[in-house]
Amino acid sequence: MSIIVIVLVAFIALNALRIYMQNNQTPTLGVENGQLKPVSKKPNNVSTQAVDEAKRVEPLAMKGSIEETMQALKSAVESYGGANIETETGNYLYVIFTTARMKYHDDAEFWIDEAKGVVHFRSASRAGYSDMGLNRKRYEELAELYSSL
Repeated sequence: MSIIVIVLVAFIALNALRIYMQNNQTPTLGVENGQLKPVSKKPNNVSTQAVDEAKRVEPLAMKGSIEETMQALKSAVESYGGANIETETGNYLYVIFTTARMKYHDDAEFWIDEAKGVVHFRSASRAGYSDMGLNRKRYEELAELYSSL
């Protein structure tokens, strides 16, 4: 009986350590050749540029100029809450969202493609396998906040 308990405790501890390590690894992100980083095969991410239809979300329309669009994006992120803006350039915004209960980090990117008049989006959870649809729900709420501005 005690060996089973020891094995179970070790398994739980190792799994918690793995999740902790994943949650604290900052991925390499950004735009390269007009593309955000591809999403993984795990179900915990969405993107406007995803090949997999189940992970694809629609790009947002620009709000006039790049500056107006960027301001609207930042306002939507601020209204959504739980976010920290990590990188902001002329046409790119990288935000880390932290979940309230478990403190998981989700990386979200917005890239303004001025030539096409759209904003591309990518959001992915760092830790675990499934996000229970959180990244898609976050996109939908951000899109609604953005469109209302």
